[in-house]
Amino acid sequence: MENLYRSSDEKVVAGVCAGLAHKFNLNKTGLRWVVALVTLFTSVTAVPFIAYVILWAILKERPTANVVDM
Repeated sequence: MENLYRSSDEKVVAGVCAGLAHKFNLNKTGLRWVVALVTLFTSVTAVPFIAYVILWAILKERPTANVVDM
């Protein structure tokens, strides 16, 4: 978990999706949509929400705008 982080400057809610998208070289808007749709349309709606809150609590913030991961 030490390599994962949340974004401090590209966040909409807590920066979890932006940080994960930056780390794994994904589209942050697409990841946000996937998380939102999975949360809304699965029978276990609480699981993605709880996972998001846990990640928000344990991941440290890091700037991601104009930062290139090596």
